[in-house]
Amino acid sequence: MTPLVSPQDVRSAWLTRREIALFDVREEHAYADAHPLFAASLPLSRIELEILNRVPRKGTQIVLYDGGEGLAVRAAQLLTELGYSNVTTLAGGLDGWRDAGFELFQDVNSASKAFGELVEHRRHTPSIAAVDLKAKLTESGNLVVLDVRPFDEYQRMHVPTAINVPGVDLISGARALAPDPQTTIVVSCAGRTRGIIGTQSLLNAGLPNPVMALRNGTIGWSLANQDLECQEMRMIPLESAASNSSLRTMARDLSYRAGVRHISYNQLREFAADPARTLYRFDVRRRDEYIAGHPSGFRHAPGGQLLQETDVFAPVRSARVVVWDSEQFRADMTASWLAQMGWEVYVLDAPVAADFVTGDWRPALPTAPALQELSASDLRDMLGPGCAVLDFALSSDFGKGHVPGAWFVKRSELNLDTLDGIGTLVLTSDDGLLARYVAPDIRGRTGKEPFVLSGGTAAWRGGNYPIETGFPRALSSLEDVYKKPYVGTDIPRDTMQAYLDWEFGLVAQLERDGSHGFYVI
Repeated sequence: MTPLVSPQDVRSAWLTRREIALFDVREEHAYADAHPLFAASLPLSRIELEILNRVPRKGTQIVLYDGGEGLAVRAAQLLTELGYSNVTTLAGGLDGWRDAGFELFQDVNSASKAFGELVEHRRHTPSIAAVDLKAKLTESGNLVVLDVRPFDEYQRMHVPTAINVPGVDLISGARALAPDPQTTIVVSCAGRTRGIIGTQSLLNAGLPNPVMALRNGTIGWSLANQDLECQEMRMIPLESAASNSSLRTMARDLSYRAGVRHISYNQLREFAADPARTLYRFDVRRRDEYIAGHPSGFRHAPGGQLLQETDVFAPVRSARVVVWDSEQFRADMTASWLAQMGWEVYVLDAPVAADFVTGDWRPALPTAPALQELSASDLRDMLGPGCAVLDFALSSDFGKGHVPGAWFVKRSELNLDTLDGIGTLVLTSDDGLLARYVAPDIRGRTGKEPFVLSGGTAAWRGGNYPIETGFPRALSSLEDVYKKPYVGTDIPRDTMQAYLDWEFGLVAQLERDGSHGFYVI
């Protein structure tokens, strides 16, 4: 039986800075409705795909909870089978946390967003309303708008004239795009957090320009009845800042004030060999730089997104974090913010060149069970009344296209009674990997040996076979993926406003919660 941990013990670990990972194993949509501050989303459906990278040390204390559905028990079994030795469940689950009188937060990346609100509250970070920015743009004044989101978010929709400068390169990009100290710089994102942190980063860096955030980002722009662009793309080739000694000196000073320490490669090796501490290693540069060469063992995590999604990249609270950047100033800037968010963070000085590797980051994955496989052409020939295809893709991906006749199903809701009497079961997912991990669950529920589509639905598409869209057949509810109220142009106004209202209340909620440990320099 999995040991129980009380909500009080979890909160005590946060306050005393003991390593602990608190996971909500429900689907992301349910997690976004209510969860403790430092809880991270780890759906039962995706445990094998994520756990080895998010919790690299198998002796870490892991606490699992659900909303009473029994998912935490199954998740604990999976983690134990994968070699994790300190797996526990939260006494009473989510209700137990609520009954203890502790705060519950909404949305995703809640801790990062709450920190951003605290920064604005304490530093009085300047901002400009959408209507005022629109007027300034109409006047064609001395002004630039810098969108700090990753390019894929930027290209979906952005403020007119905005130039895409991802957060990790904001300081060098702002200097290049606004060399005239009279040029006003407006920092934009989708909502509030990245705009606030980006603006305050420029102010902390001592830029002489007038700097302000676009208040409430593209949400605020939309609520002001202004049109967003989605076709015009503006990016700048960012030059190396290695020779800019003032930039590096400024960033080093900020990280020093935040309590960040610099370590050598030998000290990093000592950290990596420590069996009692979790270690996260992040290369905070752009993806193209990472692919060209990075220190072995470092995951790609662009600085701006790392700050926005700490719960995704580093769910083990109070773990050690080491960041690296070939030019150092981006690592120092990122580390200065992580330290203020309560992390024990270090910057790696120049690593050993011999330990450099090239290529994109590849997640560590458990060995998938050996199963009977079908090729896409084999499946095409088998499709018919006696064959059922079960697709474990996210609902957002399933709806866009799947094998004709396939059933949408979630691992957390294996309602398979509809399939009684069907002789052959074929499992698939986007690339087929998740289907392999789910196969033992299907075998246990049905007593049948399932087949797996080799290469998953991607292989089916690659064979130019017919694709069906929508949800004509579903064995599970469609509420798995949380639809973020700041992504896309089809979000209802009341949903966007409710999201902003929630963010405005985060500082007060942090005060009530009392466990965050954030500070602002």
